Amino acid sequence: MIRAYTIASGKGGTGKTTVTANLGTALAQHGRETCIVDTDVGMANLGLVLGLAETPITLHEVLAGEASIRDAMYEGPYGLKVVPSGLSLQGFQNANPERLKDVMCDLTDRCDFLLLDAPAGIGTDGVVPLTVADEVLLVVNPEISSIVDALKIKILTETIGGTTRGAILNRAILKETDMNRRKIEKALGVSVIDTIPEDANVRRAAAAKTPVVVRAPGSESSKAFRRIAAKLAGIPVLEEPHKVQEGFVERLARALFRREP
Repeated sequence: MIRAYTIASGKGGTGKTTVTANLGTALAQHGRETCIVDTDVGMANLGLVLGLAETPITLHEVLAGEASIRDAMYEGPYGLKVVPSGLSLQGFQNANPERLKDVMCDLTDRCDFLLLDAPAGIGTDGVVPLTVADEVLLVVNPEISSIVDALKIKILTETIGGTTRGAILNRAILKETDMNRRKIEKALGVSVIDTIPEDANVRRAAAAKTPVVVRAPGSESSKAFRRIAAKLAGIPVLEEPHKVQEGFVERLARALFRREP
């Protein structure tokens, strides 16, 4: 049965989109049919970090009723399905966030896991992704403003009848991790699922428009993403990234990104 998670944060810049792209890729590495959707129709970034900035059809057109979700679905590493949002202001104006519920229905028979990259903040376009997912994953940084804003998202999620699965502590400094983890769990009232360390490999991968779990599979951040993916899927963590790397090379022979047939 499909599991849908909304990746959310109270403020921008926490690394939410990076988490979505890498967690989705890690789930695909584990052999799970996974689709990630950029529901931030106003400030879309998911397509940018995956090299999908020039896609002809995006979630904008789907939410405007001008295309089906299949038309806006593209293939990423390991068969990951990606639905980017557009970059144009006109497309944003035409998009109706309320249509996202219909999009979710269309995706239920297409994947095992669905990850929604939600907009930052508590505006209308940010509320809808919180309502349609099974659970919400909060992405927080080890700083007070990020934690306070994440708490607002948790409260909002509970107010509208949703469930917060836990928090992902991103860009953490390892020597301070235990202290930060305890403080965040106490402040948010949810467990920290795992910690993604500050890692220069993440920045290098972003510059190359490639998930770090693909570009640097042996890095500490990649290991963290695979641990989180394994927890969500309820399977043992994949500890030998060089083996799945071979499968990715084979996929490159057919093209790194292509539209779903």
